[in-house]
Amino acid sequence: MSKLARAASIEDLRQLARKRLPRVVFDFIDGAAGNERTLRENQQCFADWQLMPRVGVDVSDRSLATRIVGHDAKLPLILAPTGLAGMFYPGGEMAAASAAEAAGIPYCLSTNSVASIEEVAAAVPGGDRWFQLYIMKDRGLTDALLERAARSGYRVLCVTVDLPIQGKRDRDVRNSFTVPLRPRPGTILDVASHPRWLIGLLRSNVRFGNFVGSEPEGFTSIAKLVGTLFDPSANWDDIARIREKWKGPVVVKGVLHPDDARRAVEIGCDGVIVSNHGGRQLDQVPASVTALPAIAEAVGGRAEVILDSGVRRGTDILVARALGASACMIGRAFLWGLASGGQAGVTRTIDILRDELDNALALLGQRRFVDVGHQSAIRSHDHRHGVPRQAENVNAEPGRPRLASGG
Repeated sequence: MSKLARAASIEDLRQLARKRLPRVVFDFIDGAAGNERTLRENQQCFADWQLMPRVGVDVSDRSLATRIVGHDAKLPLILAPTGLAGMFYPGGEMAAASAAEAAGIPYCLSTNSVASIEEVAAAVPGGDRWFQLYIMKDRGLTDALLERAARSGYRVLCVTVDLPIQGKRDRDVRNSFTVPLRPRPGTILDVASHPRWLIGLLRSNVRFGNFVGSEPEGFTSIAKLVGTLFDPSANWDDIARIREKWKGPVVVKGVLHPDDARRAVEIGCDGVIVSNHGGRQLDQVPASVTALPAIAEAVGGRAEVILDSGVRRGTDILVARALGASACMIGRAFLWGLASGGQAGVTRTIDILRDELDNALALLGQRRFVDVGHQSAIRSHDHRHGVPRQAENVNAEPGRPRLASGG
């Protein structure tokens, strides 16, 4: 049995990725901003909620299927936009998109991908492909990315709004992380001691594929790319203009405040992604799952709510559903799988979460994922004090009234 097949959890895949990648590259995936408090709390705050199972229910026939932004999906899961996936495994973006297509779930291509919009579309013409957009200082460049994505058949536009400037990530600073990777004396031995990864890197053309001809010249960091091309003055008027220009669904990613969620709905966005960028931007902000209930309440069924950041278990997905999310995005989780074994590793990531979710759904006493509601989760601290408060009922479908709490 292969190491991938023996991986029983997302953490097992993380450890496989740690062994396969040089530290400088592993830290780029694994690290976050500041003291990495938000990174830790993204996972730990799921423990603030406990699942409340029911018994005596026939769960012999179960369904994990759902609809995500108007499209049928076999799982309530989306592969999140992640920069430079092609650095972690040759053809990384195509491998992830192919695994998502086979699993019947969406894949979102990052603006900062190695492979271009067109290369991924040509390699994986099927499936539910999304494109993630940052707003550029050059509005002509922004519009060109939109037009390229539309022409290449990307269905959903994901506008990321929490990167006006690059967050300070200490690990990347210490490691002098650059693109293309430029080992320094302290990292040369580490890079050379990972020959399988290094051979793949040398055979790949690692660059910012969507900015060929536009990217900063020479060795650069993500921070330099962001500082040179991305617009810190972008505001809701710019997002509204993009909403008008894009003919398909638009979701806004990087929302933590309920008022921002309301604003996204007011300008006609189809979904809000509750996310703190995996803790990679501003540290000491709320965990995404902590912010989720208030945002779902603010949206009130008028648009879809998706949770991003910190999902590592099938039970996390159930908690997110009970708190008002229709689906979850995963970033690091699938990158660890990708780094461990390419498309097969991403498939293993999806399989692990599918199996955990199906198992947990049955033990929760539910037949269908879409039927999981506020009654399925209680606050951990309330339970310890003998007050089993349920989550607010925020799972109303768009256009449907919300049920009274406890109904």
